[in-house]
Amino acid sequence: MKIIDGKKIANDIKEEIAQEVAAIREAGGKIPHLAAIIVGHDGASETYVGHKEKACNQVGFNSTVFRFEDDVAEDTLLRRVHDLNEDPEIDGFIVQLPMPKHISEQKIIEAIDPKKDVDGFHPINLGRMVIGLPAYISATPAGIMELIKRYNIETLGKDVVVIGRSNIVGKPMSILLGQKANPGNATVTMCHSRTKNLKEVVLRADIVVAALGRAEFLTADMVKEGATVIDVGITRVKSDKTKSGWKLLGDVKFDEVAEKAEYITPVPGGVGPMTIVSLLQNTLKASKGEIYPK
Repeated sequence: MKIIDGKKIANDIKEEIAQEVAAIREAGGKIPHLAAIIVGHDGASETYVGHKEKACNQVGFNSTVFRFEDDVAEDTLLRRVHDLNEDPEIDGFIVQLPMPKHISEQKIIEAIDPKKDVDGFHPINLGRMVIGLPAYISATPAGIMELIKRYNIETLGKDVVVIGRSNIVGKPMSILLGQKANPGNATVTMCHSRTKNLKEVVLRADIVVAALGRAEFLTADMVKEGATVIDVGITRVKSDKTKSGWKLLGDVKFDEVAEKAEYITPVPGGVGPMTIVSLLQNTLKASKGEIYPK
């Protein structure tokens, strides 16, 4: 069994980005600028945006956060999105989800200029990804693909099962792993809550991506010997063994599945660190016009 160390890979990539930004700065070029819009005071959202700001500082990016209270009007947010679309100093920006119930998340997402949609949520970027055109890939799937690539995990001709069909992880992962590319060229099955005989389906998989949001759902009896297991889930549960009183669990029952897996991602320290790094990579691409030429 080999642990896929997302924290190490993320740090390696941040160092690579930092070196490139230093070269841009020395040449007098424009420093990449990532912005974020956050509404309310959701703890998980605050943590994520805080990590984003820290990561931007580590690699030398400029970073701006626009904060709004829970009762902000939808039109006010749309105006801010429009302003960021038009601001030449901002290379890319994200709108942190979830939003309050009175805000249409889809309307906000669709208002973002696809050229600045470094989260990869806009339908244009999703559509471009589906047909194999250059696009911003949403951060978690992009991070998983980078882990697979850097650990030289073979995907060509492999049977892959993705458990979960969200627009943010499950659907993009199934498309990326099935594309004619490397990594890719896999035979992909996407499972969900209505899948019959789920255990039998997963047992055939050479690679399992668990992204359903249920703590320790995937157990050893569902995984074949020598499989690669990618755990996307993260659930906070109470614990009397930690100072905080909480601990993080993935969708995989790690201790028992690790005994059968050839490769496995831990939680925390697996997929999570790659999400922020993928956002940085997309912002760097945006600043250089690599996806949509300026």
